[in-house]
Amino acid sequence: MPGKRILMLVGDFTEEYEIFVYQQAMEAVGHTVHVVCPDKKAGDILTTSLHDFEGHQTYTEKMGHNFTINKTFAEVDLASYHAVYCAGGRGPEYIRTDPRVQAMVRHFHETQKPIFTICHGVQILVAVDGVVRGKRVAALGACAPEVTLAGGTYVDLSPTDSLIDGTMVSAKGWTALAAFIRDCLKVLGTEIRHA
Repeated sequence: MPGKRILMLVGDFTEEYEIFVYQQAMEAVGHTVHVVCPDKKAGDILTTSLHDFEGHQTYTEKMGHNFTINKTFAEVDLASYHAVYCAGGRGPEYIRTDPRVQAMVRHFHETQKPIFTICHGVQILVAVDGVVRGKRVAALGACAPEVTLAGGTYVDLSPTDSLIDGTMVSAKGWTALAAFIRDCLKVLGTEIRHA
């Protein structure tokens, strides 16, 4: 089976693990991941962040590693992609208001292509009418009200689990990346066999 092309939507201060680990895992099995950010070009630097729970009432945020964008946002041909992935962290809270990002998500929803979301990535989806309506969706607990208001059913998964609902895959955060990646591969039709 030929590899699939996945479009990853990010913004500055997107969660580092949800970019690097996801991209490298998908590319390890032959898929292509283009990481795009509004108004950034291939070769531009994206600042990432690391979020963790360290005993406070909410997560902490620290600087992550810089990521080099590998696709120019303005040159994206949506028809050439098989799926879209909305990474979490802080980036989604502001890129979701960009009409171009909303149009990208709308394309995948209307063409019924797979949509993958983790952590705060769901904020991008709820900004587009109808995308989560009627769906069971996992995300960071702080996003539960938004999922509900957008007509979805928030599912409070364990921090290491993932959820498939049709062609949508979702998870609570980076601690679920192993399960999340496994379920994304399943939805993409990728089989890994051990000899």
